[in-house]
Amino acid sequence: MLSNYFHLDTKSISRLSSKGLCVETLKHQLDDDIDFYLELWRAQGLNIVKKQGYFFFATKFIPINEAEFCIVDIETNGSKIDKHQIIEIAAVKMKDGVIIDTYESLVQCNEINQHITMITGITVEDTKDAPPLKKVLSEFKLFLGDAVFVAHDVKFDYKFISASFQKLDLEPLLNRSICSLALAERTLVSYRYALFYLNDFFHLNPHATHHRAMSDVMTTYKLFKLSLENIDENLNNVEDLIKFSKEAKRLKRPKFDPLKENLQEREEEDLKE
Repeated sequence: MLSNYFHLDTKSISRLSSKGLCVETLKHQLDDDIDFYLELWRAQGLNIVKKQGYFFFATKFIPINEAEFCIVDIETNGSKIDKHQIIEIAAVKMKDGVIIDTYESLVQCNEINQHITMITGITVEDTKDAPPLKKVLSEFKLFLGDAVFVAHDVKFDYKFISASFQKLDLEPLLNRSICSLALAERTLVSYRYALFYLNDFFHLNPHATHHRAMSDVMTTYKLFKLSLENIDENLNNVEDLIKFSKEAKRLKRPKFDPLKENLQEREEEDLKE
Protein backbone atom coordinates (compact mmCIF):
# COMPACT_ATOMS: atom_id res chain seq x y z
CA MET A 1 0.00 0.00 0.00
CA LEU A 2 2.99 2.28 0.40
CA SER A 3 4.66 1.97 -2.97
CA ASN A 4 2.25 4.22 -4.91
CA TYR A 5 3.25 7.43 -3.12
CA PHE A 6 6.08 6.56 -0.75
CA HIS A 7 8.85 7.63 -3.18
CA LEU A 8 10.84 4.46 -2.44
CA ASP A 9 11.06 1.21 -4.40
CA THR A 10 9.61 -2.05 -3.07
CA LYS A 11 12.99 -3.45 -2.03
CA SER A 12 13.80 -0.35 0.01
CA ILE A 13 10.41 -0.46 1.76
CA SER A 14 11.05 -4.10 2.65
CA ARG A 15 14.43 -3.24 4.15
CA LEU A 16 12.87 -0.56 6.35
CA SER A 17 10.89 -3.33 8.03
CA SER A 18 13.77 -5.78 8.33
CA LYS A 19 17.52 -5.13 8.00
CA GLY A 20 17.34 -1.38 7.67
CA LEU A 21 18.05 1.01 4.80
CA CYS A 22 21.40 2.74 4.50
CA VAL A 23 21.71 6.51 4.23
CA GLU A 24 23.18 6.38 0.72
CA THR A 25 20.23 4.45 -0.71
CA LEU A 26 17.75 6.77 0.96
CA LYS A 27 19.57 9.87 -0.32
CA HIS A 28 19.72 8.48 -3.84
CA GLN A 29 15.98 7.81 -4.01
CA LEU A 30 14.96 11.05 -2.30
CA ASP A 31 17.40 13.40 -4.02
CA ASP A 32 19.22 14.04 -0.70
CA ASP A 33 16.21 15.70 0.95
CA ILE A 34 15.87 13.10 3.74
CA ASP A 35 14.75 15.42 6.55
CA PHE A 36 11.89 16.82 4.47
CA TYR A 37 10.52 13.37 3.69
CA LEU A 38 10.94 12.12 7.27
CA GLU A 39 8.74 15.00 8.44
CA LEU A 40 6.25 14.48 5.60
CA TRP A 41 5.95 10.77 6.33
CA ARG A 42 5.51 11.46 10.05
CA ALA A 43 2.63 13.81 9.25
CA GLN A 44 1.08 10.98 7.20
CA GLY A 45 1.20 8.56 10.14
CA LEU A 46 4.54 6.85 9.54
CA ASN A 47 7.56 7.20 11.81
CA ILE A 48 10.98 6.21 10.52
CA VAL A 49 13.92 6.13 12.92
CA LYS A 50 17.69 5.94 12.50
CA LYS A 51 19.65 3.24 14.37
CA GLN A 52 23.41 2.78 13.98
CA GLY A 53 23.45 4.51 10.60
CA TYR A 54 20.44 2.67 9.15
CA PHE A 55 16.80 3.72 8.80
CA PHE A 56 13.90 1.54 10.00
CA PHE A 57 10.16 1.72 10.51
CA ALA A 58 9.75 2.71 14.18
CA THR A 59 7.40 -0.28 14.54
CA LYS A 60 10.47 -2.52 14.14
CA PHE A 61 11.33 -1.61 17.74
CA ILE A 62 7.86 -1.44 19.33
CA PRO A 63 6.74 -4.58 21.24
CA ILE A 64 3.21 -5.70 20.36
CA ASN A 65 1.90 -5.04 23.88
CA GLU A 66 3.23 -1.46 23.75
CA ALA A 67 1.91 -0.58 20.30
CA GLU A 68 -1.22 1.41 19.55
CA PHE A 69 -3.52 -0.35 17.09
CA CYS A 70 -6.41 1.55 15.51
CA ILE A 71 -9.24 -0.78 14.45
CA VAL A 72 -11.25 0.89 11.70
CA ASP A 73 -14.39 0.29 9.68
CA ILE A 74 -16.18 2.41 7.10
CA GLU A 75 -19.53 2.24 5.36
CA THR A 76 -19.77 3.76 1.88
CA ASN A 77 -22.50 4.50 -0.65
CA GLY A 78 -20.67 2.34 -3.21
CA SER A 79 -17.36 0.61 -3.82
CA LYS A 80 -15.78 2.96 -6.39
CA ILE A 81 -13.78 5.82 -4.94
CA ASP A 82 -14.19 7.98 -8.05
CA LYS A 83 -18.00 7.81 -7.78
CA HIS A 84 -18.76 7.10 -4.13
CA GLN A 85 -17.94 8.34 -0.65
CA ILE A 86 -17.72 7.33 2.99
CA ILE A 87 -21.06 7.65 4.79
CA GLU A 88 -19.96 6.37 8.20
CA ILE A 89 -16.62 5.79 9.92
CA ALA A 90 -15.77 4.32 13.31
CA ALA A 91 -12.55 3.39 15.07
CA VAL A 92 -11.19 2.30 18.43
CA LYS A 93 -7.61 2.60 19.63
CA MET A 94 -6.27 -0.42 21.46
CA LYS A 95 -3.12 -0.83 23.56
CA ASP A 96 -2.18 -4.06 25.32
CA GLY A 97 -5.65 -5.44 24.57
CA VAL A 98 -7.52 -2.49 26.13
CA ILE A 99 -9.54 0.15 24.27
CA ILE A 100 -8.07 3.55 25.11
CA ASP A 101 -10.09 5.82 22.80
CA THR A 102 -12.98 5.78 20.31
CA TYR A 103 -14.12 7.76 17.28
CA GLU A 104 -17.41 7.52 15.39
CA SER A 105 -19.29 9.70 12.92
CA LEU A 106 -21.84 9.64 10.15
CA VAL A 107 -20.87 11.71 7.10
CA GLN A 108 -23.07 14.14 5.22
CA CYS A 109 -24.16 12.56 1.93
CA ASN A 110 -26.67 13.62 -0.71
CA GLU A 111 -27.13 10.25 -2.42
CA ILE A 112 -27.51 6.80 -0.89
CA ASN A 113 -29.21 4.20 -3.06
CA GLN A 114 -31.82 1.80 -1.72
CA HIS A 115 -29.48 -1.20 -1.87
CA ILE A 116 -26.94 0.49 0.43
CA THR A 117 -29.72 1.57 2.78
CA MET A 118 -30.99 -2.02 2.92
CA ILE A 119 -27.50 -3.25 3.83
CA THR A 120 -26.52 -0.54 6.32
CA GLY A 121 -29.81 0.98 7.43
CA ILE A 122 -28.34 4.43 6.71
CA THR A 123 -30.45 6.92 4.74
CA VAL A 124 -29.73 10.37 3.32
CA GLU A 125 -32.05 11.72 6.01
CA ASP A 126 -29.80 10.16 8.68
CA THR A 127 -26.78 12.04 7.34
CA LYS A 128 -28.33 15.46 6.68
CA ASP A 129 -27.05 16.95 9.95
CA ALA A 130 -23.77 15.01 9.94
CA PRO A 131 -20.48 16.86 9.35
CA PRO A 132 -19.02 17.00 5.81
CA LEU A 133 -16.44 14.47 4.69
CA LYS A 134 -13.45 16.82 4.95
CA LYS A 135 -14.19 17.61 8.59
CA VAL A 136 -14.72 13.94 9.46
CA LEU A 137 -11.52 12.84 7.73
CA SER A 138 -9.53 15.62 9.42
CA GLU A 139 -10.84 14.50 12.81
CA PHE A 140 -10.17 10.86 11.99
CA LYS A 141 -6.59 11.64 10.92
CA LEU A 142 -5.89 13.32 14.26
CA PHE A 143 -7.46 10.34 16.04
CA LEU A 144 -5.45 7.80 14.03
CA GLY A 145 -2.10 9.53 14.48
CA ASP A 146 0.73 7.05 13.87
CA ALA A 147 -1.17 4.02 15.20
CA VAL A 148 -1.13 0.75 13.25
CA PHE A 149 -4.23 0.64 11.02
CA VAL A 150 -6.24 -2.58 11.50
CA ALA A 151 -9.34 -3.62 9.55
CA HIS A 152 -11.06 -6.75 8.29
CA ASP A 153 -9.96 -7.02 4.65
CA VAL A 154 -7.80 -3.97 5.33
CA LYS A 155 -7.06 -3.07 1.71
CA PHE A 156 -10.56 -1.77 1.07
CA ASP A 157 -10.86 0.45 4.15
CA TYR A 158 -7.28 1.71 3.99
CA LYS A 159 -7.30 2.48 0.28
CA PHE A 160 -10.76 4.06 0.32
CA ILE A 161 -9.88 6.35 3.23
CA SER A 162 -6.48 7.23 1.79
CA ALA A 163 -7.94 7.95 -1.65
CA SER A 164 -10.66 10.05 0.00
CA PHE A 165 -7.94 12.19 1.54
CA GLN A 166 -6.38 12.69 -1.87
CA LYS A 167 -9.72 13.63 -3.45
CA LEU A 168 -9.92 16.43 -0.89
CA ASP A 169 -6.33 17.56 -1.63
CA LEU A 170 -5.05 16.10 1.64
CA GLU A 171 -2.02 13.84 2.02
CA PRO A 172 -2.70 10.08 1.76
CA LEU A 173 -2.19 7.64 4.64
CA LEU A 174 1.15 5.95 5.25
CA ASN A 175 0.38 4.18 8.55
CA ARG A 176 1.57 0.60 8.89
CA SER A 177 -1.39 -1.76 8.58
CA ILE A 178 -2.57 -5.25 9.49
CA CYS A 179 -5.46 -7.25 8.03
CA SER A 180 -7.48 -8.95 10.77
CA LEU A 181 -8.83 -11.42 8.21
CA ALA A 182 -5.33 -12.50 7.15
CA LEU A 183 -4.23 -12.74 10.79
CA ALA A 184 -7.30 -14.82 11.66
CA GLU A 185 -6.50 -17.25 8.83
CA ARG A 186 -3.15 -17.94 10.53
CA THR A 187 -4.31 -18.11 14.14
CA LEU A 188 -7.92 -19.37 14.24
CA VAL A 189 -9.41 -22.47 12.61
CA SER A 190 -12.67 -21.58 10.88
CA TYR A 191 -14.72 -22.81 7.94
CA ARG A 192 -15.09 -19.22 6.68
CA TYR A 193 -13.40 -15.91 7.57
CA ALA A 194 -16.08 -13.35 6.78
CA LEU A 195 -16.56 -11.13 9.82
CA PHE A 196 -20.20 -12.11 10.42
CA TYR A 197 -19.28 -15.81 10.28
CA LEU A 198 -16.35 -15.43 12.68
CA ASN A 199 -18.61 -13.46 15.01
CA ASP A 200 -21.18 -16.28 15.07
CA PHE A 201 -18.57 -19.03 15.36
CA PHE A 202 -16.44 -17.47 18.13
CA HIS A 203 -19.26 -15.51 19.85
CA LEU A 204 -17.27 -12.29 19.60
CA ASN A 205 -19.93 -9.57 19.76
CA PRO A 206 -23.40 -10.61 20.98
CA HIS A 207 -24.82 -7.18 20.12
CA ALA A 208 -23.46 -7.05 16.56
CA THR A 209 -25.31 -5.09 13.89
CA HIS A 210 -23.50 -6.12 10.73
CA HIS A 211 -22.62 -3.30 8.30
CA ARG A 212 -22.73 -0.55 10.90
CA ALA A 213 -19.27 0.87 11.43
CA MET A 214 -18.88 0.83 15.23
CA SER A 215 -20.51 -2.57 15.56
CA ASP A 216 -18.12 -4.06 13.00
CA VAL A 217 -15.21 -2.29 14.70
CA MET A 218 -16.09 -3.89 18.05
CA THR A 219 -16.38 -7.31 16.42
CA THR A 220 -13.01 -6.82 14.70
CA TYR A 221 -11.45 -5.61 17.95
CA LYS A 222 -12.51 -8.80 19.74
CA LEU A 223 -11.36 -10.91 16.78
CA PHE A 224 -7.98 -9.15 16.71
CA LYS A 225 -7.51 -9.74 20.46
CA LEU A 226 -8.41 -13.42 20.04
CA SER A 227 -5.94 -13.79 17.19
CA LEU A 228 -3.14 -12.21 19.24
CA GLU A 229 -3.89 -14.63 22.08
CA ASN A 230 -3.58 -17.59 19.69
CA ILE A 231 -0.22 -16.76 18.09
CA ASP A 232 2.12 -19.60 19.01
CA GLU A 233 5.29 -18.04 17.58
CA ASN A 234 7.67 -15.67 19.35
CA LEU A 235 6.97 -12.30 17.74
CA ASN A 236 9.14 -9.56 19.19
CA ASN A 237 7.65 -6.42 17.64
CA VAL A 238 4.94 -4.97 15.39
CA GLU A 239 6.89 -5.63 12.19
CA ASP A 240 7.15 -9.30 13.18
CA LEU A 241 3.36 -9.34 13.57
CA ILE A 242 2.82 -7.69 10.17
CA LYS A 243 5.14 -10.20 8.52
CA PHE A 244 3.43 -13.11 10.30
CA SER A 245 0.00 -11.92 9.12
CA LYS A 246 1.19 -11.98 5.51
CA GLU A 247 3.62 -14.89 5.32
CA ALA A 248 2.81 -17.48 8.00
CA LYS A 249 1.09 -20.65 6.86
CA ARG A 250 -2.70 -20.46 6.81
CA LEU A 251 -4.43 -22.97 9.08
CA LYS A 252 -6.32 -25.84 7.48
CA ARG A 253 -10.05 -25.21 7.22
CA PRO A 254 -12.65 -27.83 8.22
CA LYS A 255 -14.23 -29.73 5.32
CA PHE A 256 -17.75 -29.12 6.58
CA ASP A 257 -19.43 -26.07 8.05
CA PRO A 258 -19.81 -26.67 11.82
CA LEU A 259 -22.36 -23.87 12.13
CA LYS A 260 -24.56 -25.57 9.53
CA GLU A 261 -24.20 -28.89 11.32
CA ASN A 262 -25.11 -27.29 14.66
CA LEU A 263 -28.16 -25.66 13.09
CA GLN A 264 -29.30 -28.98 11.64
CA GLU A 265 -28.83 -30.69 15.03
CA ARG A 266 -30.91 -28.01 16.76
CA GLU A 267 -33.65 -28.33 14.14
CA GLU A 268 -33.71 -32.11 14.59
CA GLU A 269 -33.97 -31.73 18.38
CA ASP A 270 -36.86 -29.28 17.94
CA LEU A 271 -38.69 -31.80 15.74
CA LYS A 272 -38.28 -34.54 18.37
CA GLU A 273 -39.83 -32.30 20.98
